[in-house]
Amino acid sequence: MYLSPADYQAIWLTLKLCSLTTVLLLIVATPLAWWLARTSSKSRIVIQAIVALPLVLPPTVLGFYLLLLLGPNGAIGSTLELMGFSHLAFSFSGIVVASVCYSLPFAVQPLMQSFQDMGPLPNELAASLGAGSLDRFFSITLPLCRGGFIVAATLSFAHTLGEFGVILMLGGSIPGKPGCYRF
Repeated sequence: MYLSPADYQAIWLTLKLCSLTTVLLLIVATPLAWWLARTSSKSRIVIQAIVALPLVLPPTVLGFYLLLLLGPNGAIGSTLELMGFSHLAFSFSGIVVASVCYSLPFAVQPLMQSFQDMGPLPNELAASLGAGSLDRFFSITLPLCRGGFIVAATLSFAHTLGEFGVILMLGGSIPGKPGCYRF
């Protein structure tokens, strides 16, 4: 089996996107899932619905709305341009943002379930013994919820790997066409 240099470039770009998206999702999803698992706020249901939205929206629809939002005429894209930066449409940064948005429920749900299953008792006991919040997180929560983090990372990576619609809409890479971004 022979792969061309363009094939290797596509594979490298995909692995880079999946890895970066997974790391960013774990960073973003951990505090969000912790808050969702522990809060009794009335806004919890609304936040859970927003997080779950990518599960019910078709990928191209989500990609289209992100393109409108992150493009040169969108709220975020135009704001970035006013600040001297480039808009995010048709860029690697744009597809990373889109991938994080699209795969967010696949990171939040397993982490939230893991935090709920753990319950508050282990952290309360550690706090009563004088452990600080960071110490409790790294010494108690992380080891007890290791399975949730593994599932979240695996699902996030695999979901990003298999996604096409959002990437197509926001990436728009068409080799040989002027005006389209080549990764």
